[in-house]
Amino acid sequence: MNAQPLIKTFVFTALPCEAKPLVAHFKLKKDTQSHPFAIYHNETMTLAVSGCGKIAMAAAVAYTLAKFPAAQHPILVNVGIAGHQSHNLGELFAAHKITDVESGKHFYPQLITKQPCASLAINTVSKPETHYLDDCLYEMEASAFYEIAVRFTSSELIQAFKIISDNQNSAITQIDAASVSAWITAKVFDIAAGIQRMEALAQTLATTESRYYHAALQQWHFTVTASLQLKALLQRWDVLTDYAELNFSEVELKHSKAVLIWLEQKINSQVFSL
Repeated sequence: MNAQPLIKTFVFTALPCEAKPLVAHFKLKKDTQSHPFAIYHNETMTLAVSGCGKIAMAAAVAYTLAKFPAAQHPILVNVGIAGHQSHNLGELFAAHKITDVESGKHFYPQLITKQPCASLAINTVSKPETHYLDDCLYEMEASAFYEIAVRFTSSELIQAFKIISDNQNSAITQIDAASVSAWITAKVFDIAAGIQRMEALAQTLATTESRYYHAALQQWHFTVTASLQLKALLQRWDVLTDYAELNFSEVELKHSKAVLIWLEQKINSQVFSL
C-alpha cells in the first residue's frame, strides 16, 4: 500500500459557501470516507469545513491535523467572512492581531511574507456582532483556529484571510450563500498568492539549518525532541531577523530547557513591521 502523501497546506472554513470557490480553484476532491467534517483534498492541500463558532473550528483543526499526515512545516489558513464598520463588502484582509473577546486572549500572526492585501485586527466573538465599535474585523472562528493551529506549526505559517460581508450599511441579515461565494471567488487568486508565499517560506524553513545548531548541541545536552525544537526555533530566528547574530552568553544557560526558553523569548521580543 502506498504511503499517504504529506499535506503542505491545511485550509479551514466555517461554511460550505466559503469553501466552494477554494475547492474549485485548487481542484480539490471531496473525501468520501466518514468524517465529522466535510473534507476536500488534492495532493498537497486539505480543506475542512468546520461549521460556525469557536468550538466547531477548534475541533476541525485538531481533528484534521491529527488525521492527515502533515509536512514538516505545514501552512494553516482560515478563510471566511467578517464584519467591519465601514469597509466595502467583498474587501479582503489578512490578520495581524486576533483577540478572543470572551477570554481576552490575544494572538499575533507574524506577517513575515508580504500578503496580497492589507491587514486588520480581528475580534472573535461568540455570537454575531452588529455593533462595530472598533476599526477591526468581527467574526466567530479565528481565535480558536489560531490557538489550535499554533500547536502544529510556526506562527509565521498561520494566517486568517477575511472577506467583508457586512457593515453599518449592509446588515448581517442580508448575507446569503451566493454572495459569500461570489466575494471569495473574486479574491481567490489573492488568497492563493498569500498561501503560495507562505509555502515558499515553509520551504526555506525546511531546507536551511542554522549556523548555531551544532554548536548548541555540543554545548548542552538535548533530547531528540528538544533538538527538533531547537532547530525549529533557530530557523525562526534566522527568518525573522534576517540571520542576525545570537549571543548565547548574554545570560547564564545551565541546561537545554533554559536555552529553548531563552531563545523563544528572544523570538517573541522581535518587533514586526505591519
